[in-house]
Amino acid sequence: MITLSAFADEFGNSLQEQIDGCQQQGVMCIDVRKIDGRKIETYALSEVRQFRHQLDDHNFTVPCLGSGIGKIKISDPFEPHLDLLKHCFEIADRLGTRRVRIFSFHPGDDERPIEAHRSKVMARMEDMLKAAEQADMILMLENEKRIFSAKPEGMKDIVNTFPSPRLQTIFDPANYIEEGISPYDQGWCQGLREITDYFHIKDKTPDLPGCVPAGEGEGQIPDILADMDSQDRNYYMTLEPHIKNQGRFAQLSKAEKFAEAANGLKKLLQQANISFR
Repeated sequence: MITLSAFADEFGNSLQEQIDGCQQQGVMCIDVRKIDGRKIETYALSEVRQFRHQLDDHNFTVPCLGSGIGKIKISDPFEPHLDLLKHCFEIADRLGTRRVRIFSFHPGDDERPIEAHRSKVMARMEDMLKAAEQADMILMLENEKRIFSAKPEGMKDIVNTFPSPRLQTIFDPANYIEEGISPYDQGWCQGLREITDYFHIKDKTPDLPGCVPAGEGEGQIPDILADMDSQDRNYYMTLEPHIKNQGRFAQLSKAEKFAEAANGLKKLLQQANISFR
């Protein structure tokens, strides 16, 4: 079973706009990332409580907090960032989720590749995992361009170094394409199948800016779904359209682009005979 969610700030500014847009597409979950143009980690807990009431009133749930933790340079100070992660844990708790999305740091001011800073990355990951253990939270590690877990090797290195139930992984096909990696052939089939717990769904063609609906790029999403059908596992798939004003999307509104993305994924799931809600 697939449960659909969305980074709804891509088409709605206020939380109500995000809820309304998701409801129109039959999506009843939001990975809260931004509300009214502000990152969710910048909100006070008193404000977050109001968001929870609003979500509850519409029967919405939050599978994962879309934080930007770890999306900093490895040379940036870490202690304030660790404190921000702990604040994210409190926000996640108020929103009814135990999952917090994280990244594994960008290269530092010395401009060496992030792989050259492996020991520092792992030390920071260890500190974040200790904090997650204390807060009874789960860190959801995403693959993102240029960070340590951008490529399958880096993602597997972190997971193998910290085989903890407090660490799970997010698979984003379009982000692998950004790194010149074929998501199914060089990622999913090369050890990521076994360690993937969650998906961000956007597709991409390397020579074009922005993204396209699932199945229209080179993200090999149909191949992943065909293989997934034999696994008998449940996943969340969070729609993250990133569709630009180009080609047939040039005249579409943000809501219409989200509808294109949602319908694209639903179509692929139906073709793969995978149930979703």
